[in-house]
Amino acid sequence: MANRLSNIATRTGDDGSTGLGDGSRVPKDHLRVQAMGDVDELNSNLGVLLAEPLPEDVRELLVTIQHELFNLGGELCMPGYELLKEGAVLRLDQALAHYNAALPRLKEFILPAGTRSAAIAHVCRTVARRAERAVVTLAAAETINAAPRQYLNRLSDLLFVLARVLNRANLDGLGGDDIYWHSERLARLDQDESKTTEA
Repeated sequence: MANRLSNIATRTGDDGSTGLGDGSRVPKDHLRVQAMGDVDELNSNLGVLLAEPLPEDVRELLVTIQHELFNLGGELCMPGYELLKEGAVLRLDQALAHYNAALPRLKEFILPAGTRSAAIAHVCRTVARRAERAVVTLAAAETINAAPRQYLNRLSDLLFVLARVLNRANLDGLGGDDIYWHSERLARLDQDESKTTEA
């Protein structure tokens, strides 16, 4: 591992293959490598989110999640190994319950928008969903532990909630509320209110 970390350009992947943690080599478009790549992309997007002004408790949570995603990626890289524990999924459940309890109930769909940090959290959420789909696809072809799939499922839910939290954190002076989707029903309500006002 030390040699691999110090020698970045190994050229061993020039033939379109890559090495897994157990020493085996697979094509770079292998389902396992695709899942690993999606998890890596998710972790990188979380790094972008961490570059934003954030409430300290959210920052600490996201840093922990980055470490756990690294474990998740390592588990995917080493067939047959278990690095992500059930406790990691439980911690996400607890965080989800904690942050969701302070938010108003949603009555309409919201757009992935608002403050910059909230918008980035929504991007992370969608990448988490893609990573989850990749792990599900891999699990249909190979034996995969349940924790990685469960973790990504919970994480996408948590990132949705955190986006709402960040829209209300108002750290950049732009927050305050969710950005609601203007459905046809809302449009009709607006028209009715307008007619009432004119009358």
